Order: sequence, then structure tokens, then C-alpha cells
Amino acid sequence: MTTPLIIDTDPGVDDAFALALAAASPEVELIGVTTVFGNVPLADTTANALRLRALLRREDVPVAAGADRPLVHPQPKLSSAHGSDGLSGARGTLPEPTRATDPRDAVTLMRELLEAADQPVTIVPIGPLTNVALLLAAHPRLKEKIGRLVVMGGGVNGGNITAAAEFNVWSDPEAARRVLVDEDVPTTLVPIDVTHRCAVSAEWLAELGRTSATAGALVGLTADYLATYRRILDLDGIVVHDAIAVAEAIRPGLLAAKPYALEVDCSHGPGRGGLVVDRRLQAPGPENLRIATDTDFDGLRAFLFERLSSLGGA
Repeated sequence: MTTPLIIDTDPGVDDAFALALAAASPEVELIGVTTVFGNVPLADTTANALRLRALLRREDVPVAAGADRPLVHPQPKLSSAHGSDGLSGARGTLPEPTRATDPRDAVTLMRELLEAADQPVTIVPIGPLTNVALLLAAHPRLKEKIGRLVVMGGGVNGGNITAAAEFNVWSDPEAARRVLVDEDVPTTLVPIDVTHRCAVSAEWLAELGRTSATAGALVGLTADYLATYRRILDLDGIVVHDAIAVAEAIRPGLLAAKPYALEVDCSHGPGRGGLVVDRRLQAPGPENLRIATDTDFDGLRAFLFERLSSLGGA
């Protein structure tokens, strides 16, 4: 039986790989995509999602736009890692959409998809958590329809947008705290401590790009992202953060995870958006929240390549 899947996203180069991975995986049924501000403004994340949907030939999947700002405080800045349009300036290389944005907003779409589902739905938030926080706040009765959340975000040992904070959580710490700390939905958090260990090389990308026109179009979105990682980490490759979370949604247990107690720093000091993770043995974490800590990274890279290379022609 396939698992119904909703991806909440702010595309983003790694988001593009995540969406492609979901489209290529028979274990899940992608039933909806919702967009949120993040790497670029909402208008761009939504336009990117529509183009990616067209590339992946999944125009059957509704795409609904969501929050264009955080719950409380403005996002100080956008990420420059993904280029001017979020896709290394290459959005125009993707097919024109043949279906418009869904008239429903993101929260309404998620609500209606959950209400209609006859089995638990997995939601994979791979951008700021604003849409998901709003869903859980407005419709708490629907929590029982959510099988689990697989959240890409946070850093246990530091951040990537500040010394303390990872970009997604830092973009809306109040929303992240609502989802990760205050709620009781079964959740797996996939932090950058794990995703950074599954970087893929420029050579890996080039090989993937040769497998099909669709894969080649995906790899064609990576130029600015590659340049960023070369500049900031001296890495000749990229980190496909969001695809790692989708991989865990496709194959539950692919990532080893532990139940740590967690807080999100919502102060306005240098730690804002950072995670405070209590890893002491005498401080057991909540039953619903597990934090990914490890995996077979070579095996995970092989899984990503196998699925993404199966996308076929564009």
C-alpha cells in the first residue's frame, strides 16, 4: 500500500531534487504540494513548484500557495545560496506549467486532503514551518489523520545561516517551536548534521545528468548552488538536504533516529532559531519526536541516484 504524501516546500535547488525523488518513488503517492516563503519570496517558490511539477509530468498534483511571511517577526533575509530565482537563475529552462496554482490556500488544501484521506498521510515540510504550524493550530482535530511529519530543519551542533541556526528553523522560529515542541504529532526531524554528511559530488551530478533529459534538467538547476558550496565549504558538490527528508518518508527507518528533548530558541539574541537538544541519558525526549542521527550514507546516495535516474525523458 502506498503512503499518501504532502510536501510543503520553498523551492530551492535541493527542494527540486526532493520533489523529483517523491515523483520517482512508487512507495508514496504525492497528493499535494504546498509552498511557503523561504529561499526566495513566495511568488518565486510557487512559480518554481509549478515549473517543477511540469518537468516531472505530475500536473495532476495540486500546488497551493501558503504563507508569505513568518508568524510573528519578519524574516531578516533570504538565502542567496540558490540564486536569484531559487533555481540558479534557470527557472526558464523548465517547461511552462499547463495547470495553474490551486485556488485554495496551502492550509485549506492540506485540510481537505487530510479530511479526504482513508489512511494516514505523511507530511514532509522542507521549508520554514509556517504553513504546518498554521494547519495544526487551526485544525487540531486533523492531527489523527497525519501519520507523521518528516521535517528537514535545524542543526544539533550549530547552523548554516548563523553560527547557531539552520535556515528553515531560523526563518520562523516561532512556527518551528509550535510544530517541534508544542505539538504531539509523530515527527522525525532531519537536521543538517545528517544531511551535510550525504553531500553529492559534482561528478555524481554530472553522471546523473547523463541518465535522462529530466535528470539533466534537474542538474541544470545546480550552478549557483554548486558555486555556494565551493565558496563556503570548499566542497565540489552540493548538499541535497530536502531530498534526505523525502527519502526517509519513502523508506521509514532509513535514517537512524533518537528521541531527544528539544527546545527552539525564539529569543532575539545570537542564538535565535537554534535548537537546544538535550542528549543526556537522564533527560528522555518526548515520545512523538525523534531526531535523525545517522544512516548508511553511501547506500543513501545510491538510492537517490537509482530513483532520480529512473525519471525518464522530459
